[in-house]
Amino acid sequence: MRVNRILLSVPLIVVALVIQVSVLARLHLPGAVPDLLLLTVLGLALIYGHVGGALIGFGAGLLADLAPPADHAAGRYALVLCVIGYLAGLVKPETGRIKSATGPMVVVVAAAIGSTLLYAGVGALVGDTAARHVGLTGLLFSAALYDLLLAPFVVPGVMFLARRADNDPLADTNSGGKASDISSGWLSSGTGLRIGGQRSGLKMKAARSRMARAGRIKGVKRL
Repeated sequence: MRVNRILLSVPLIVVALVIQVSVLARLHLPGAVPDLLLLTVLGLALIYGHVGGALIGFGAGLLADLAPPADHAAGRYALVLCVIGYLAGLVKPETGRIKSATGPMVVVVAAAIGSTLLYAGVGALVGDTAARHVGLTGLLFSAALYDLLLAPFVVPGVMFLARRADNDPLADTNSGGKASDISSGWLSSGTGLRIGGQRSGLKMKAARSRMARAGRIKGVKRL
């Protein structure tokens, strides 16, 4: 991953985890807990793509597994968010800009339901049957509802910050296509090299026209 992506993702993930553990988890809402960490991963994955989404999801999930008061096996939520981040990154548009809010909202609902099912499934494999006692149907409904209500306040802001950081021309120039776009933008706006080239081209055209005009005048005089 690029350095600017890491520098943005780490503080966002840490802040989201702190708010989720210290505030949202203590609201004691019926059913699931609003998953601010999941929404942050989704916002970053929709900009960074499936590879970045998987890496960010794994790191965020592992941090949540180790942060108190975690009561499950380490790596369980890391696997869940890694898969969710990868799948959400596949929905990233080619232009990097989403014109409608319908797509992200559908992604949020699908991610809330998918993460709950995957978390319960992994728990069943390791012998954790807490989801059965709480009620899986209630967890799915409450998770989708809470995340959908919280998403408009989180996902657009995370996507905006990620897009701004990803468009930094000083961040990374390893990609050929990205480098060409950045260099052309700098040439047209900052250095004035393209403007100078256009001026020299205009001067050459003007010189050619004067030479052609002088040739026509000489031809008329000879007649």
